[in-house]
Amino acid sequence: MKYVFLSLAIILEVVGSSFMKASHGFTKLLPTVVTVVAYLVCFFFLSQALKSIPLGIAYAIWGGLGIVLTAIISVVVFKQSLDIPAIIGIILIVAGVVVMNFFSKSAAH
Repeated sequence: MKYVFLSLAIILEVVGSSFMKASHGFTKLLPTVVTVVAYLVCFFFLSQALKSIPLGIAYAIWGGLGIVLTAIISVVVFKQSLDIPAIIGIILIVAGVVVMNFFSKSAAH
């Protein structure tokens, strides 16, 4: 269940970030409400995952995958573009998460 909780936290973080963009600085009510609710529930699920996943590992996965998925949403939904340095940076983030999970003794969970 720990990775189900972490996955839900990641998805809700991406939803919250996406609706934050749509809220136009919290000036639109519905996207603002979705942002707040998504982040509150996101942090609940992240707290549940942290009961059995080390903080550094959970946060790296949550943050890294959140960045990647949010970047994809920004391109697909908001029609924003990513240049080569941004793409390389995202690849490096993913590589860092993979290295931590497969090679770090800290990730022994």
